[in-house]
Amino acid sequence: MADTGQVLVVDVGTSAVRATVVDGDAGVVAEHRAPLLPDSPAPGLVEFDAVEMARVAIELATRVLEAAGPVDAVGIANQRASTVVWDRATGAPVAPGLGWQDLRTLGRCLELAGTGVRIAPNHTATKVEYLLDLADPERSLDLCVGTVDTWIAWTLSQGALHVIDATNAQVTALRTAANDAWAGDLLETLRIPEAAMPRVVDSTGTLGEASALPGAPPIAGIIGDQQGSLLGQGCVHHCDAKATFGTGGMLDVVIDGARLEFEQGRAGTFPIVTRRSAGVDAWGLEAMMLAAGTNVEWLRDDLGMIASAEDSDAVAAACEDTGDAWFVPAPFGLGTPHWDYGARSVLVGLTRGTERAQVVRAVLEGVAHRGTDLIEAAEHDADVHIERLKVDGGMAANTTFLHALADSAQRPVEVAPVREATTLGAAFCAGLAVGLWAGDDDLASTWRPARVIEPGRETDRDRWREAVARSQGWIPALSALKF
Repeated sequence: MADTGQVLVVDVGTSAVRATVVDGDAGVVAEHRAPLLPDSPAPGLVEFDAVEMARVAIELATRVLEAAGPVDAVGIANQRASTVVWDRATGAPVAPGLGWQDLRTLGRCLELAGTGVRIAPNHTATKVEYLLDLADPERSLDLCVGTVDTWIAWTLSQGALHVIDATNAQVTALRTAANDAWAGDLLETLRIPEAAMPRVVDSTGTLGEASALPGAPPIAGIIGDQQGSLLGQGCVHHCDAKATFGTGGMLDVVIDGARLEFEQGRAGTFPIVTRRSAGVDAWGLEAMMLAAGTNVEWLRDDLGMIASAEDSDAVAAACEDTGDAWFVPAPFGLGTPHWDYGARSVLVGLTRGTERAQVVRAVLEGVAHRGTDLIEAAEHDADVHIERLKVDGGMAANTTFLHALADSAQRPVEVAPVREATTLGAAFCAGLAVGLWAGDDDLASTWRPARVIEPGRETDRDRWREAVARSQGWIPALSALKF
């Protein structure tokens, strides 16, 4: 049962920082948000100013505490795999932080793949190597390595905590398969001193004081963004699943028991740690699409077919169907289940009579079909049935898209009451540690969908697969890349 206390969450996303105070009924008491857009000095490069990130996080957290009053604990949520390296004595970053999307280490990943070491450029591992080579080629300095959660915990604790939670640690690609230790052989290959790596901690548990904030509340929860969204939508039981449709799309499923016995499933999914409590990891499965809302931005910014992202809903709703036009959203390639980096978007089935509204609808339906691809892949790899899907992210506000998703998946879609449930997940982690919630049943009981979309009609999934086949292998050299 919920108590009357409240927790502060500092949530550092891909393009914004939010500071939110959440009460024991999982309600938002106060929130401040600020954009924090990364830099792209060249195509494929994504950097961020870690000092500015820290400054904004502390400023927003201080402001929201002034508005909401004291809190019992602090939770941290973050974009995963983005990387910072800093001097342990001064706390100063040695170079810009590298965003998870940064591709500058692609060549190094290919080189490693030739030796049997499979690391994708969106992982943390080669980003750390790159930054260390840049700042400390002799590996003689006393540096700290971390992901964004590590950096924010260090900042809030004024250098007292150099930690990473198990959800973030597992997706660095620097851990053993069981997530029980840093992978010494890989650290040696990349010349990463283990002493520079953070201490791996529970997602839920008191770690130390956030002494940089008024009242110095305890930091008691840390979780990666997708796992935070999963927990924030009350997904705590076997086969509970959520999908986040933002710039990209991520499906996460709770799987009871031990880690599934594969690095990558036959349908292109990956085992993930959903959270760690009392030293024990809970496991799940993740599937990924590389572009979701990006395709709506393309309609708006590049084609000028809609005035705003929100406009896509009304425009698409002006027609009953696409007139057999099909759009495959693959501007950066296809993720799960295909993992074809050389695939590219296609728009097929156009006639002289195809209207603007039908093209916009085709884009929304294409993203929905890709969402269903992720569901089917997870069901295949984990041998489970996902009865219903919970959704959050920017596209969860698009009614036409939600109906297309329910129709293509042929199962109910439950819409989160908040746009981004990541914050609630981090609040739950911190709140569990200080007794604000008693356990998983309490968390599950907080789920109150804003609406439920039932399937209304069947869609032609075979026709969809034909369109996908036309998108694949467009750039053969990239399609050959396997990580």
